[in-house]
Order: sequence, then structure tokens, then C-alpha cells
Amino acid sequence: MIIIKTPEEIELMRQSALIVSKTLGMLATELKPGVTTLELDKMAEAYIRDHGAIPGFLGLYDCPSTLLTSVNEQIVHGLPTNRPIEEGDIVSVDCGAIMNGFYGDHAYTFEIGEVAPEVKKLLQITKESLYVGIREFRIGNRVEDVGSAIQRYTEAEGYAVVRELVGHGLGRKMHEGPEMPNYGKRGKGKKFMEGMTVAIEPMINLGTKNIKQLKDGWTIVTRDGKPSAHFEHDVALVNGKPELLSTFAYIYQALGIVSNEEDEFRAVPLVL
Repeated sequence: MIIIKTPEEIELMRQSALIVSKTLGMLATELKPGVTTLELDKMAEAYIRDHGAIPGFLGLYDCPSTLLTSVNEQIVHGLPTNRPIEEGDIVSVDCGAIMNGFYGDHAYTFEIGEVAPEVKKLLQITKESLYVGIREFRIGNRVEDVGSAIQRYTEAEGYAVVRELVGHGLGRKMHEGPEMPNYGKRGKGKKFMEGMTVAIEPMINLGTKNIKQLKDGWTIVTRDGKPSAHFEHDVALVNGKPELLSTFAYIYQALGIVSNEEDEFRAVPLVL
């Protein structure tokens, strides 16, 4: 079911999203060779609780962790482990938090040291496709306009779009309507309405689009073992246009990256 949010509820959701954004920014300074994803998970839980929020994933659908950390060929839903991160790895960190009764939920795929050029380009195109999709989240468009734009952009570069895993509506529940696939046909799907809030999250593979689930019941990997990238933002439909609730700015601040990629999606500039 699609649940329309009031302007006041959207601002509460922004606070929830920004807790996740700040958590990812904190983790950006900790993601280095030798650290384990289990250590990152403990850091994230402490940070979220210390900032007046509750981990959004922990216990949800019996999830045992605060973070879902997916390394290299892992696409999403990777459970934190004691495996040390290595130079050249990529790590998708997906994080959720509950604050004021609303969820924040977004993800970023980090490069650990120097990664292979073809992997670096996969991350670049996947992140660019996120904003390509967000631009289609506006009054007059439909759900599959977003997915179609992401699909065209990434497939033109030779990449594969995961079909079984999709974005979603977001609010007082982690998963609300509508589902937001990263593929589709223009003009298809539900119409967008003012006050909708969604998580848009392209999951793009270097090789095949085919996937499989590991025996842990959570981790989803590429069937050919090639790397996958995942980026996610929380977005509201405000005044007929997409308004970012989340940000990668805290990550960029931690990593010394200068970017204006989010500016077009903010009515008011973000102040860190």
C-alpha cells in the first residue's frame, strides 16, 4: 500500500535518513584493509543508539545485524562476518535506522584502497544511474519510468540489472508500496503522487544478471562471481519534484571528495 506523507512527516523522515547518512559517514573513516564487517556492525549500532535512534535492520525479518555488508560479488543482504576486508575489495554498506517512528534506509558501495579499473567504473556508472533514476521520480511519471531510465543507462555500458531485488516505498515501515524495480518500460506502473516517499536503489552487476542466495539465508551473490555495486537514496516527492532526504555528503566529507551531484535534488542546501 502506498502511504502519502504530510510535509511534517517528510521532515521527520529526513531526520531518520540523516542519521543513516551520518552513520555511513562515520564508517567511511573506518573502512580499511584489516577491519572486519562485524567490527563495523558494532560501531554502527553504537553510533545509531548514541544519536537517539534505533537500528532499523536489527531484528527486522529476524535480521541479526545492524548493517548488511556485501563484499565484491555479494550484491545485497550480506551478513557481517569476521573476514578482514582486503585491499582492492568493494564493500556495499546498507544501513537502516528508526527515529520519530520513521525509517531511514540507504546504501553506498565503498572502494577499499585501489580497486581494479573495471570495478571502479562499475561503481561510477551505478551511482550515476541512481541519479538518472531519481530524476524520473516526479509528477506526471510512473514507477517504471525510474526503472527504465536506470536500465537503459547501465545496460548501455554493458552492465546487468538485477531483477529479483528492487527498491521500495519507505515510511513507518521499512517496506511500503510501491516496489521500485531498476528495470521496466516507460509509461508503466503506478502514477507518482505528491508526498510519496521511496528508496531508490540500483543493484548492478559487472557480469550476468543472474543471482543466487548463500546458505546463510541472507547473502545474495552474482551467479558468475563477478562484482556487484549498490547505491541507495531516500527520496520524497515534494512540489512535484524529487527531494533527497538522505545524503552521501558525510561520506564525501570523510573521504575528502568534492561533489555537487545532489544539489539539483534539494530545495534548501544541506548544511553539515
